[in-house]
Amino acid sequence: MEEQIRNYILELGVDDAGFACAEDYKSPKSYEISRLLPDAKSIIVMAFKPLSSCESPSMSAAQNGYLDLGAFARSASYRIARFLENKYNAKVATIPVSYPFELHNDRRAIADFSLRHAAVAAGLGAFGRHNLVIHPRFGTRVIFTSIITNLALEPSPQTSQDFCIHCNLCVENCPVRALNEEGKTDVMKCFGHSQPYGLTGDIAFQLQLLGSSAEEQKKLLMDEQYARLRQAAHLGNQYMCFNCLKICPVGLSPE
Repeated sequence: MEEQIRNYILELGVDDAGFACAEDYKSPKSYEISRLLPDAKSIIVMAFKPLSSCESPSMSAAQNGYLDLGAFARSASYRIARFLENKYNAKVATIPVSYPFELHNDRRAIADFSLRHAAVAAGLGAFGRHNLVIHPRFGTRVIFTSIITNLALEPSPQTSQDFCIHCNLCVENCPVRALNEEGKTDVMKCFGHSQPYGLTGDIAFQLQLLGSSAEEQKKLLMDEQYARLRQAAHLGNQYMCFNCLKICPVGLSPE
């Protein structure tokens, strides 16, 4: 069964796939996996290598590359989930690259499910100094999605190899020093810089708008910041910084 599933996944154009036992998924902050699928037994993790355009100096080109990847990853995950349901009568829960996830005051910037920890559990890599997963072939340049299922699948072997070369470039090139403490990412610092037009930026703008005069409000609504906030709200998760991904030399082909 595992070979049939893996072959189907790769035939769709997914770059790599691994299987994990639900009990081996260890995420310290996300929800218990049973909250997402009560009778979960396994996790299927898919790896996607981003297009080279994702490292373009043009933010719109880079974002379009990731939006394209997100659309393809969602489509692939849905088709795989339908395959599992139709062929094996499985129950499934798809976990996409980003939104939506539950938002609560006591769970700021914490997703329902950690794709990073799932990828490690499924043998698709190991954590690097930047706290991202480093894939054996693609290095840091990889995005994951997952499908939780009640199928009992043979887990892929986990790796004990350290793929990080500990060059510290990710730490040195983080504009807000969000990686200074080893083993921890200051998520609020990271989001504040990488998503300036996200929820926090929108709240700050709305508060500024409410506290302004009628004339000042007109100027604010004609400002490029408002236009970018509107665009980000329409497009979804929109990053403006990829330094920790772009600067990492692991996985780059020698020129």
